[in-house]
Amino acid sequence: MSISKITRNFQVTLPRDVREIKDLNVGDKVLFVVEGERVDLVKLDKNVVKAAAGLWTGMKETGVDYERRIRTGWRKRQVK
Repeated sequence: MSISKITRNFQVTLPRDVREIKDLNVGDKVLFVVEGERVDLVKLDKNVVKAAAGLWTGMKETGVDYERRIRTGWRKRQVK
């Protein structure tokens, strides 16, 4: 466990043990995941975009078809 101070520009130096545990290096991008009062620091891999693009792989309907189906359901509820 380490302590770091927030600067007037709201910057924080990551302690060495945190950098080593998270395998963080100069130029790496990180994601801050907020869950309630907890904030987790996640290293973004360069393949994040490729992984996200593959989310619909193997699905029976496209993203556009899914959106249309969901919105049609909204219209039906509004009419009643």
